Amino acid sequence: MADKLYIVMPAYNEEANIETVVAEWHQVAEKYGEDSKLVIVNDGSKDSTYEKLLELKEKYPLLDPVTKDNSGHGGTVLYAYNYALEKGADYIFQTDSDGQTLPSEFDAFWAERENYSAIIGHRNHRQDGFSRIVVTKTLKAVIKLTFGVSVTDANTPFRLMNSDVMKKYVPKIPKDYFLSNVLLSVMLVKNNENIKFMPITFRPRQGGVNSINLKRIFKIGLQALKDFRQIRKTI
Repeated sequence: MADKLYIVMPAYNEEANIETVVAEWHQVAEKYGEDSKLVIVNDGSKDSTYEKLLELKEKYPLLDPVTKDNSGHGGTVLYAYNYALEKGADYIFQTDSDGQTLPSEFDAFWAERENYSAIIGHRNHRQDGFSRIVVTKTLKAVIKLTFGVSVTDANTPFRLMNSDVMKKYVPKIPKDYFLSNVLLSVMLVKNNENIKFMPITFRPRQGGVNSINLKRIFKIGLQALKDFRQIRKTI
């Protein structure tokens, strides 16, 4: 029996990107069998993202549009992970719906799936702006300070994980936590799971608005430090 792949994405106000993203990533889902799915979770968008997803479902049979109240990127990623696990996914691949990642780079990750518990992208040549690079460097420093581990790229939205390792760690992430992928990466590294970081291309956002600025970066850093100090007691 073929491995069941669930590609999961959060989506918030992505009407400018969603049709192209679905078309590109649906081809990946199709490549790995009729039981695989492309799950896009609408995070309470204020635009027509979800309506477009419902229309696209008619054309793309492996597309599974889901909608929920707004809880932010981290909470929506966590929701998507739990959804995929409940549906019996063997492997879960997470990326974002803004068109910054390349479906063509997925095959290299899939080829390594049996050798690692998780394979996480490393954005070593980023094209998405200075502020995003600062976010990554800030998080890396906060993680080192709080947990005593160095994580190559903790928040990359390009990661393939097997369901067994996900079942171990996803339940430990607080509901609607705003840095779910960061915390998941930390737990994988801290518990010496067999993971691999692989370089990926990371393009500029393909449409819509970048919501990150330096003021928000500062707030993210302070909140992350506070939350991590609480969470480290439980992991």
